[in-house]
Amino acid sequence: MLRTLSLCGLLVMSPVAFGESADTSALDDTERRIVEWVDANTDAAIDLLEETVNIGSGTMNHDGVRAVGRVMARELDAVGLETRWIDMPAEVNRAGHLFGRRDGKRGPKVLMIGHLDTVFEADDAFQSFVREGNIARGPGVDDMKSGNVIIVYALRALKAAGVLDDLSVVVAYTGDEEKSGVPLEITRGDLIEAGQWADVALGFEAAVTEDGQDWATIARRSSSGWTLTVTGRQAHSSGIFGADVGAGAIFEAARILNGFYDEVRGEEYLTFNAGTIQGGTDVEYDPQQNRGRTFGKTNVVPRQVVVHGGLRTISADQLERARVAMRRVAAANLPHTEAVITFEDRYPPMSPTEGNRRLMTVLSDVNVALGRGPMPALDPSRRGAADISFVAPYTDALAGLGALGSGGHTPNESLQLDSMPLAIKRAALLLYRLSRTAADD
Repeated sequence: MLRTLSLCGLLVMSPVAFGESADTSALDDTERRIVEWVDANTDAAIDLLEETVNIGSGTMNHDGVRAVGRVMARELDAVGLETRWIDMPAEVNRAGHLFGRRDGKRGPKVLMIGHLDTVFEADDAFQSFVREGNIARGPGVDDMKSGNVIIVYALRALKAAGVLDDLSVVVAYTGDEEKSGVPLEITRGDLIEAGQWADVALGFEAAVTEDGQDWATIARRSSSGWTLTVTGRQAHSSGIFGADVGAGAIFEAARILNGFYDEVRGEEYLTFNAGTIQGGTDVEYDPQQNRGRTFGKTNVVPRQVVVHGGLRTISADQLERARVAMRRVAAANLPHTEAVITFEDRYPPMSPTEGNRRLMTVLSDVNVALGRGPMPALDPSRRGAADISFVAPYTDALAGLGALGSGGHTPNESLQLDSMPLAIKRAALLLYRLSRTAADD
């Protein structure tokens, strides 16, 4: 059973052996050279993974994020990409992003997306790479420093085979995927511009495999926020529900939340969650820290409630329908209460388009050629949001092209190292076949 662990869609998956040799008879000569190169250079890829995992780079550890960026810039420079570091304004309070670009002679324009940051900040004790046979552990080993390495080594494999110039590439390593800075117009502006340029976008967060079945990610739901603020008339509790006092803020908040459950819930792929609630006479709540303080007494009708929640949808239309319904429920106030609900845009949806399905077909054919079998589309409800969602409205997109790991966002985060060469091969062969198809067109 897969279970979602985090906003980034990290999943617990059954252990699967990836080390068996594939029958390369389904590959052409160039593809066989790519596969052979990857097999010969897997140890070097793991060494790069270890190097970056050993650099702590929690989102708010700006020096650490930049240090990982310097390592990845070194690697992209070696492949022939022109790299640039994109600083964020001081008020955004984020380290910035690393972008690299290489213009090819022909073929598709491909955007490859990773991120430099992890959820583990500088004061976290979980800070180093540890290898135990086929399993590697460490902060970000799965989410997503392995994906960052896969991007580099897929490009290196194409270069070694002499076919990298058959496509144009932008690599985008964001520095704040785990805790996006605001405004998004600034922190995701360069990524969106790259998505508008691209014919294809590929995201390299963790792969999904269950009981030997590999799955392709052609859709991810949005992730946005909502805040419900309710006010009531403070009074002695002996008068609650009376004509002069009314229901109080907490009863009104309960009515609204129950109304969301009864009247908004039920549409496929639509989910919403009330993550925290503060209610009483006096309420202080910091949405950035997700922390608050509440004071109230059992003999006082409460005058304030703050509820902070999340909302996920498969399309922009579904998001708007949900917001309209939530506003309607919040507006039908109990006596002497008032409720205001506001919404915060975060990650847009990556909808399951026909273009995404066509990409999935190419990836599935690659997987078959590597001896792994067809790849059907993963249920979107089984992944969270990611940076690829910002570019999905503008280009065909696939996500989940990384390696196989588990325990993301916990001290138990781990990676199956023998899934690294498979992921590199899949990505490199996907890019090669896309470039070949474009040349035929």
